[in-house]
Order: sequence, then structure tokens, then C-alpha cells
Amino acid sequence: MNSTVIFWFLVVTFWLSTGFIFYSYAVFPFIISVFSKNKKLIANKFNHNTDELPLISILISAFNEENVIEKKIHSIFNTNYPLNKIEVLIGSDCSTDNTDNIIRSLLNQYQQLQFYPYKIRSGKGNVINNLYEKSTGDILILTDANVILEENTIFELVKYFKDKSIGLTDSRMINTNLKSTGISYQEKAYITREVYIKHHESILWGTMMGPFGGCYAIRKELYSKVPPNFLVDDFYISMKVLEKGYKTINNLDAKVYEDIPNKLSDEFRRKIRIATGNFQNLGVFYKLLFKKTKGLAFCFISHKIFRWLGPFFIILAFISNLILALHIDFYLYLFVIHCVLLSLPLLDYLLKNLNFNINILRFITHFYSMNIALLIGFFKSLKSIESNVWKPTKRS
Repeated sequence: MNSTVIFWFLVVTFWLSTGFIFYSYAVFPFIISVFSKNKKLIANKFNHNTDELPLISILISAFNEENVIEKKIHSIFNTNYPLNKIEVLIGSDCSTDNTDNIIRSLLNQYQQLQFYPYKIRSGKGNVINNLYEKSTGDILILTDANVILEENTIFELVKYFKDKSIGLTDSRMINTNLKSTGISYQEKAYITREVYIKHHESILWGTMMGPFGGCYAIRKELYSKVPPNFLVDDFYISMKVLEKGYKTINNLDAKVYEDIPNKLSDEFRRKIRIATGNFQNLGVFYKLLFKKTKGLAFCFISHKIFRWLGPFFIILAFISNLILALHIDFYLYLFVIHCVLLSLPLLDYLLKNLNFNINILRFITHFYSMNIALLIGFFKSLKSIESNVWKPTKRS
């Protein structure tokens, strides 16, 4: 291979790798925001007529949630949805704190509450699979124990199911308890932006790329049992709905609240688990790239696959930039900028230890830590994963 071919190969590699990263994080969100501007979700909706509303089953997998489980249960029953059309099934995944006693103390207060304490820890996905078998509702709401509902949340999750083409609806996650000392502001900014990206996907094609998992609703007949070793159950369940030809949407009016993690090391560990699960799901759902559903392949590759491959694009861009910098001044200047950007998380760490918290530096740290987690998750996904049991991220 002659030097000219090598040179152009390196140039193309550098600009494509850089371009794919920029496209997924900036260009794609901009495109769909422009095309969905001034548009709203168009679908048949239930109204508050109690005779029309479907029976719902709310499924919760709880593990050592003594600090939040009572507040969670009260928030469910403090609803404008008719209580005679609600059943709540909670499975305690071998909790070792006071979670089980708190739930038992509320059984007399709420007759619609059913409690299933499990003696062997099996993981969230397996608990939800078991609760699904016991549920009787037409619509399932899957929600985490630490996610708090508003009075109108349940109705807002359910109302679009009058449209037979809609199979799954997601809520709008609002993060609370922000602190400048860690990564909570950066994580909140990321999640808020993701909510709007998913909402725009919903408006344009009904191809929302996975719910956040904290609180979402699905038609019972469309629920697919999560494989026992899968680490990201919500994405699996959602993509199965799309695979069956139904729409998945995000409703911004279905608001829920969750304390956000502030400690980088805890969030990094969570993102490794999610990244591992993402690559598990990619191995199952790559075939959807060839499904002739409008917008599906476009959203899947633009929103998810390019993101998941981000660390490889970063590595390729760095290596190609390094080689080009040895020969051309322009790429030498770019490489200097490249190195400065890569060093900023270290600067952020040093300043943080001196009690200086600079937002822009923390955003760069957040970005690189996400991509390192993706890289680790990729290699973990290549190994045999036998269980979906994982340690929950510490919340405030």
C-alpha cells in the first residue's frame, strides 16, 4: 500500500470517527427537533371517563428500599386514576433491610396492594417476569421503588393506549437533589436532553429508543419476558414492542421524580452495567436495522448504535490524528487540542480535590467517563453473563 493511500485512509478515518460522534450527540438531535417543531403526539386518547379506562397492574421490584418504599406506595395511591382499576404488585428481591416490614404495614391501608417476598435474590428482570405472571391488568406499569409519581402520572401513562397502534409509553423523568460537588448537574442535563430526543422520536415516528426504566407502561399482551442474564430489561422490553410492529412513545406530561446520583464512581459502575446490557441488546436487535418501519433504523443507528460505538470512534480519531500530526502541521494543531481535551478530566479531578467545581470541566469528565464505561461494557458483554443481579446505585 503506497503512502498516498495510507494518508487518505488516515484522513478519512479521522474525520469519519469525529463526525460520527458529533452526529450522534449534536446533529441527529438537532435534525429531529427541527422536524418535530410545533408538532404534538397524534393519537386517540382515553378521557377521565372511569367506565372507559383499562385495568392496570403496577409492578415493582424492590431491593433494600426502606428509605423510599413507603413514599413510593403513597405516591401511587395518591392518584386521580380510579382505584378500583388499579392493582399494585411488589416483589421484594430478598431484601435484608426493613423494606418487607414497611410494605406489610401498608397492606391493610391499601387493599389493592399485593406483596411477594422472595427468599432468593434473582434480579429485577426476573422479579418483574414473576409479577407479570400474577398480574391481571390490561396495561402494565413497570416502575422503580425510588421513582415518585404525581397525581396525574398514571392517567398520562395510560391515556394513549386507546390508540391500538401504541404499545408502550414512557414518562418524563425529572431529577431532584442536585449538588455541585459531583456529577448530578451533568447527569440531569444528559437525562433531560435524552427525554426530549425520545419525545421527538415519538412525535415523528413512534420509534422512541427505549424508556428510561424508572416508570413506563406497556400493553400486557406485548410484554416479553426478559432473559435471565440480561442487564438492561427496559430496553429489551421496548425493542420487542417495536419488533412486533407497535409504536413506543414518550409523554412529557407523565411526570415522575427521582433523586439523581452525585458520586462519579457510583454512576460509572451503573453505566458499565448499562453499557454491557446495551451490547447484549444489540446482539439481539441488530435485525431491526433491516425492518421496514418508518424511522426505526434511522433512530436506532443514530441515537443508540453510534453512541455505543463512541469509544471506538474516539480511539480511532486519536490514533489517526497522532499519525497525521507527525507529518502535517494542521493535524499537529488538532492533536494538541485533542490532548488538551483528554487531560481536562484530570484537571477537573485535581480542582475538585481543592474544592473547586467547574461545570464545563465536569461535563467533559462526564462525557469521557461515559465512553470509558461503554468500552468496558463492550468487553464485558463478550464474556458469559449468567445473572442479571446487580448492586443498585446509591441515591441521595
